Amino acid sequence: MLHNSRRTPLSPKQLVLIEYFYVLLGSFFVAISFNVFLLPNRVASGGVAGISTITEAVFQWEPALVQGALNVPLFLAGVIILGANFGLKSFVGTLILPFFVYLTKDIDPATMNPLLGAIFGGMGVGLGLGIVFRGRASTGGIDVAAQILHRYTNISLGLCIAIIDGAIVVTSALVFNVEQGLYALIGLFITSRTIDVVQVGFNTSKNVMIITKYPNEVRDEIFAKVDRGVTILSGTGGYTNEERNVIMCVVDQKEFSQLTRIVKGIDPGAFVVAMAAAEVLGEGFKST
Repeated sequence: MLHNSRRTPLSPKQLVLIEYFYVLLGSFFVAISFNVFLLPNRVASGGVAGISTITEAVFQWEPALVQGALNVPLFLAGVIILGANFGLKSFVGTLILPFFVYLTKDIDPATMNPLLGAIFGGMGVGLGLGIVFRGRASTGGIDVAAQILHRYTNISLGLCIAIIDGAIVVTSALVFNVEQGLYALIGLFITSRTIDVVQVGFNTSKNVMIITKYPNEVRDEIFAKVDRGVTILSGTGGYTNEERNVIMCVVDQKEFSQLTRIVKGIDPGAFVVAMAAAEVLGEGFKST
């Protein structure tokens, strides 16, 4: 008996509600991670949160107020200077994050070990930001400042973010000590990697290009034994000028070895190129 496995698509209103939920949930994770891991261990791992960690230690300013005082003007500056359509969701994230930081400020620290604080704080912040990004929003802050810097200097956006976050980490090392600066660097790196994991997942697929004299036989074996679809592309040999079919197939990491065995079993002289495909959408992979 055949079953229709297709899910009923969500309405635009449902999608918007889900995205707002992501913004709220992600902001809450960021706030909790900041208050139970980063702040008590003086780990200023970049961003407006890092600035508020430093100002709390030096001036005893409330971190939530510092974050709000920086996030909102930066967001408005981004709208005015860049003419960017950051959207209502991003404005909600800009406001709700400092509120959650204030709401959770009295929660006891999970650890007073700076290394653990940097590792798990970085993971928590990365998880939260990744969820916010999946809601197609942001929490404002340093990303907006980096875009403004990029606009007026023509420095790449990634380098602008690195410059600003690097300056915060260096300031942390000067205000506290070099060791705290190194912990901040660890936290910053882990945050970045965790965001990537939330965005594209753990499983990296392979996009495999196969040039063989026997494309039909290879295609049929892939259908039968790997159960993956293929796309046949037309190609021309650069040296021989001969017309050749190129088979493109996307497989999970665990299926790659099986695929290469199949190809080499049919055509030992086949040319196989595998490239990482971090996120694959479509039948047999993620649907959204």
